[in-house]
Parts: sequence; structure tokens; C-alpha cells
Amino acid sequence: MAESTDSPTPAAEATRPARDRPWVMRTYAGHSSAAASNELYRRNLAKGQTGLSVAFDLPTQTGYDPDHVLSRGEVGKVGVPISHIGDMRKLFDQIPLGEMNTSMTINAVAMYLLAMYQVAAEEQAEAAGQDPAEVVAKLGGTTQNDIIKEYLSRGTHVFPPGPSMRLITDMVTYTVGEIPKWNPINICSYHLQEAGATPVQEVAYAMSTAIAVLDAVRDSGRVPQEEFGRVVARISFFVNAGVRFVEEMCKMRAFVELWDEITRERYGVTEAKQRRFRYGVQVNSLGLTEAQPENNVQRIVLEMLAVTLSKDARARAVQLPAWNEALGLPRPWDQQWALRLQQVLAFESDLLEYDDLFAGSPVVEAKVADIVAGAKAEIDRIQDMGGAVPAVESGYMKSALVASHAKRRQRIEAGEDIVVGVNKFETTEPNPLTADLDTAIQTVDEGVEEAAIEAVRAWRSERDADPERGGRATASLESLRETARTDENLMEASLECARAGVTVGEWAQALREVFGEFRAPTGVSGSVGVADGGSQELQAVRDRVARTQEELGEKLRVLVGKPGLDGHSNGAEQIAVRARDAGFEVIYQGIRLTPDQVVSAAVAEDVHLVGVSILSGSHMELVPDVLEGLKAQGAGDIPVIVGGIIPESDAKRLTEMGVAAVFTPKDFGLNEIMDRFVDIIREQRGLPAQEPATA
Repeated sequence: MAESTDSPTPAAEATRPARDRPWVMRTYAGHSSAAASNELYRRNLAKGQTGLSVAFDLPTQTGYDPDHVLSRGEVGKVGVPISHIGDMRKLFDQIPLGEMNTSMTINAVAMYLLAMYQVAAEEQAEAAGQDPAEVVAKLGGTTQNDIIKEYLSRGTHVFPPGPSMRLITDMVTYTVGEIPKWNPINICSYHLQEAGATPVQEVAYAMSTAIAVLDAVRDSGRVPQEEFGRVVARISFFVNAGVRFVEEMCKMRAFVELWDEITRERYGVTEAKQRRFRYGVQVNSLGLTEAQPENNVQRIVLEMLAVTLSKDARARAVQLPAWNEALGLPRPWDQQWALRLQQVLAFESDLLEYDDLFAGSPVVEAKVADIVAGAKAEIDRIQDMGGAVPAVESGYMKSALVASHAKRRQRIEAGEDIVVGVNKFETTEPNPLTADLDTAIQTVDEGVEEAAIEAVRAWRSERDADPERGGRATASLESLRETARTDENLMEASLECARAGVTVGEWAQALREVFGEFRAPTGVSGSVGVADGGSQELQAVRDRVARTQEELGEKLRVLVGKPGLDGHSNGAEQIAVRARDAGFEVIYQGIRLTPDQVVSAAVAEDVHLVGVSILSGSHMELVPDVLEGLKAQGAGDIPVIVGGIIPESDAKRLTEMGVAAVFTPKDFGLNEIMDRFVDIIREQRGLPAQEPATA
């Protein structure tokens, strides 16, 4: 008989290795107003969130005040409106900036938002009896500030490439000395993947952007060579992680390997810590589905694993979308759920107790080598063109992304790529999470825009009524213009604008007057569509288009328009490419148009159908403007269809207003959409009905 003991055997003792520190946990948040967003931030921080990720609304991102004509319908929808230093104070009220890690998704006007952030921190320090300079030196966080990917995928650019690179260079050289813990740029490949980038393209284009920025900083002569490692150490990246999590994890290891090689060999950085690949991540919102949205939870978890499992390539900060982002704006509870996913992995699992799980894996090593080799070849191709900026200006990079996206859509349509609940396993039980769609998402109060317009007008009026304040604002804007005409750093002039109460719209307009504006290539005309004649379905649609043209005696013309400030053009581009492949003549003028411009193009081109794409939630304001504009021009008989993230109740209202059809993310079949185009045109022109090609 075994000898009894009062103490447990060694097997009963849990072995618990030391744990690594978790990554910074964020949720991407902001809406309605600075005060409402501040309340949301403080609630999220109280729930264990360890950093802030600020979502700005589209007028703020594109340098317009709420009362500008292009801001109509966009204020407070996809983020928080920040127009001046007063808004910035409210946004971070009771949040000590010297102790916070804040990521700001801002690009074209990044310099001014950073200037206001610094001034707000200085004011907090003075109110607390602290030294403002010491607090500024402690500021930690990131301004995204990657204008290259804006030209390629997101569309919130303002200025041409040359001046945009100058603004980035000014910020980098300023922060490395004055705000040494700040990341002045976040090379952002996230939206490149959403625009169709393969892993090789995502790595290559991000690295090409980083090379362009670092070359510009080096060539400015403002940072001595012996201190250049400090610049490299503050360059961070923001990436996307899709559901193919093994490939995505290998992509991250490829990023790490390439960044170490480029910074060592091209820039002579000898300190390994300065060469570390530092990145944050939001997992793939594009892959979230409107159909069976509960499946998005497991997609998000798998995508999070891609950037956390490998210790040698682990993200420094993670923010997860909510399960219902394909339906509309997530509620605070939905954002809490996304945060809890991170916390369970970091604190309940044993992931952070081990070294890298994939070191020495021949499968992983082979895949990483494959991505690295492909990325190097593409980087060399871009460098042969003169670098990332010429590759943007020529339209090469944009066309390549549109082509990659088109091929991805074709694979989904053909069933080669399975999306559960969308093109396979479509039968489903009723979803209790979406039983009441109007309460399954958060909606922005209709009075938000009007309140913001009144507030910014009152701010400017009160400022200008005070001779001292008004005079200071006028002088600061003139100084900004004068500095922009030189090669001096624009950061100090921007800080003075912030202190003087200049608005974002005024700051951006002053620089527009000096730098001009830029409309990036759409990538549609040079993009590869269906190269082999397409599927039988597409050929059948093409036949219907040809027969309809014969009956009408004219070419069928379709206008694809993007009114408002929404720069998410991927869907519009794919519609334009497929319509061209189906035999339509396509008019696509790119992003950021007023409803009047869409109407004018439709009338001038004598189109048979207008397709309006809006993903920012401004459809209920902008689509009626298009409909009314067409009627006013005597073209009210032109059918209008609408695509975007549109709740069912809004779709019903749009149809009642006269919209011919509404398409949402669940309508992934482009051939079916083209088929509907033909049906709608034939019905409007009084032609007899035909058998649909995709029935």
C-alpha cells in the first residue's frame, strides 16, 4: 500500500512559466461628437482597454469643416468630427494624454490633428501644474499619415504626392526631436488588402512606401546619419490579417525579415532594437459578411491568431472589428465583445508563456521565403519606376490592385473560394442577434450634423469677433501659407494655427491654395477584368446587353458615381470593371463628387442607368439629392440604383423614393447585378422582358 502524504505530489502543481506583456488592446471608435466619443473612450478604458484608436469622420479626414458642401450627410457618421482645438479638448477631457497611448487614423491632415493633440496635452499639463514640454516629450501614440495607400485604396488624400511627402517628412523630423515616443507615420497596408492586394503585394507596396518616406527624410538633410536609427525606430506599420491565418502569419514573418534587411542594408542601422518591425493590426473587416453575421466572430478570432501566435512576429497593438460591422455602426456592447476576445486570448490562454511556436518549421520557412522572394521582385519593379510615388502617379499600383481584386471576386463567384453562409452553406436558422435589425446596430442621431454646423460657425464667429483672437487666427493662416511656399518645416506654423483656434477646414484650405489638390488614378481603365471571355453566365449577360443595344440602336451607358466623401471605392471599381466586361460603356470619375456633379455627368453622358455607391452611411442624405437633381435637369426617368452598407429599413425608404434597386454586401454576384442592370434599363425603356441570364 502506497505511503500516504499530507502534501500533493509534483503532478498536482501547475507549471506556469513567466508571461510576456500583452499587446496594446484597442477598439476603433468615435462618432457623433467629441463629447459623446469622450464618454465612449472613458467607458472602454474602464473595461480594460489599454490604448485609444480614434476614428475621425470623413470631413475631418479630408480637411473640411462640417458646413462645407461636401460634408453633407457625412458629419459624425464613420467617426468623430474634430474641427478645432475646442473639439480636441472635449475629446480627451479627463484622459491624461501624457499617460495614454493614442492611435489616430488620420492621413492628409495628420499634421494638424497632431498639432491640436500636442496643444491639448500642453493645456492639460498647465492645468495640472506640470511642465508642458515634459508632458509633450512623454506623448505616446501614432498618426497613420500614410498618403500613398490613400491614393491607392482609401481615398482621403487631399494634396498632390510631392507636397504630401513634404508634410510627412516635416512631421517625422519634428517628432523625432520633440515627441520622441511618437510614431509620426504608420505605414498602412491594411486597406491595400481590402483593395485586393495579395500577401506579396501587401508586403511589397508597404515596404516601397516606407522606402519612399525614409529616402525623403534622409535626403532632407535634417537628420544626421548617425541619428537616422532614431527615425527608423519610430516608423510603425498597420496591417490587415485575413482568415487564411497560416498564410497571414507567414506574411507577418516575411515583413519582419524584409524590414530588418532593408533598414540594415539600405539605411545602415546597426542597432537591432531600432530595426525591429513594430506593427499594429485590425483584422479584416472586408471579410465580414452581412449574411449569417454570427460567423464573423470565428473569423475575427482566427484572424487575431495570425498576428498573435508567432512571438517573433507578434503585433504590438491589436484592434478587432465587431461582428456586425457589415450591417452598420457597432454598439458599445459589440465593441466590448471585440475587446473581450482579445482579453480571453491574452489572459486566459497560455499563449504568452512560450517562445515562438513556429521557429524551425519547414512549412512556415518555405512559405515565408516564397512571400519574401515575391515581395523583393515587386519592390525592385517599383524602384525601377522611380519608387512608390511615380508608381502611384502612373497608375501602375492602383491598376494592379483593381486587377487582383477582380480576380478574387471571380474566385468567390465561381465557388473556388468558399465564404461560409455566402456562396456555400447558405441555409440558416433565424438569427436572434439580428431579429430586430434596427436595434442590432447603432445609428447616429439625425441632429448631429446640424449641431456640428452650428457649433463650428459659432466658433469661427466668436473667434473673429474678438480682435485679438481673430487677428491671431488670420496671421497664423498667412504664416502657414508663407511657410508652405518655402522648404521650412510646417509643424511650428501648424501649432500656431491650433493655438489660434484655426479650424481643420481653414488649415487645409490654406494649404490647398499653395499645394493644389490631387485626383488619384482610378485604376479602372487600365485594369485587367475577365481576360478569357468569362463564365457562361457573363457571356449570357453580354449577349443580353448586345441584344438590348440593337433594339435601342445605341450603346448602353452606365454611370458609376461616388457622391460625398466616402473613399472606399473597391466596390464601385469592381462594378465598373464588370460592367465594362459585360459590354456596357462605363463612365466612372472616381471618388468625392457632389450630387450635382453626379447629376451633371449623367445628363452630359446621356446614360441609361446611374449607379451610386456609398459605404459611409450618408445614403439617406445624398441619394435623394441625386434623385431630385435628375428631376430638376429633366432626367428623372434615368433609373438610379444604390449600393452600400444600407440597413433594410433604409433600403425600403430608398425604394419608396424611386430608387430602382438597392444592393448590399450580401449581393456578391456581379453577374447577377449586371443582369439586373439590363432588366432595369429594358423596363425603363419599355422593351419586352427577357429571360434573365443568371436565373
